[in-house]
Amino acid sequence: MPERRENPATTRPGVAGLTTAAAFKPPGSPNVIKSPSWQQPNQAVLSPGRISNSAASSGAVTPANSAGGQPQPGDQDTLVQRAEHIPAGKRTPMCAHCNQVIRGPFLVALGKSWHPEEFNCSHCKNTMAYIGFVEEKGALYCELCYEKFFAPECGRCQRKILGEVINALKQTWHVSCFVCVACGKPIRNNVFHLEDGEPYCETDYYALFGTICHGCEFPIEAGDMFLEALGYTWHDTCFVCSVCCESLEGQTFFSKKDKPLCKKHAHSVNF
Repeated sequence: MPERRENPATTRPGVAGLTTAAAFKPPGSPNVIKSPSWQQPNQAVLSPGRISNSAASSGAVTPANSAGGQPQPGDQDTLVQRAEHIPAGKRTPMCAHCNQVIRGPFLVALGKSWHPEEFNCSHCKNTMAYIGFVEEKGALYCELCYEKFFAPECGRCQRKILGEVINALKQTWHVSCFVCVACGKPIRNNVFHLEDGEPYCETDYYALFGTICHGCEFPIEAGDMFLEALGYTWHDTCFVCSVCCESLEGQTFFSKKDKPLCKKHAHSVNF
């Protein structure tokens, strides 16, 4: 690879070599700010998501405004429902349990009507007229039985998940627990990258650890073809003559003021 020239007024030839970004690890930022580590010890970091070639990053510090303690999952995505109480009236619906006409007050749940005394948990048989319930595999369970027998445990807070489940790193998580350690926003089902075992959203990962192409100023992502020349990193399609835009990949090139030039324009252009 050609080295950065020492005299900006001179024009020197060089040859750019091509590399695949699959084997390329961008240098880590010495000023990375990360939230406190929350990865449990001895846990696998294999993920079905897109993972970078991770290496240890240095200079990690804890931000002063990071929240202490474990996060508290929100209830906005809960699976727990409650039956609606309908007073006695002219309506005489059919009970979804006994298939008999209901004469008097009844419950409405899952779009069906029920006798209050027959709307019971499939496991403990207790009434669910005044408590939450969850439908699981076609059966109805009270909130306590569902939490005990069906709800997965969050890999971060170790609390039961009664809402949307995120599957990542061979574990299950609350949406509010599987977050980017840089910005703190939920990753959900978006692409994420691991650095030192910590998940980062794609935006923050490239901002903190990525290498920017000197030609287009966009990040060089895994799988991109890139080359290094003039002390910078370039996409293979971005390393072109600054005058005619002819590709310089694998070609002899010259430079003036960090601008690559082909043979034709090396001595005919002044910047």
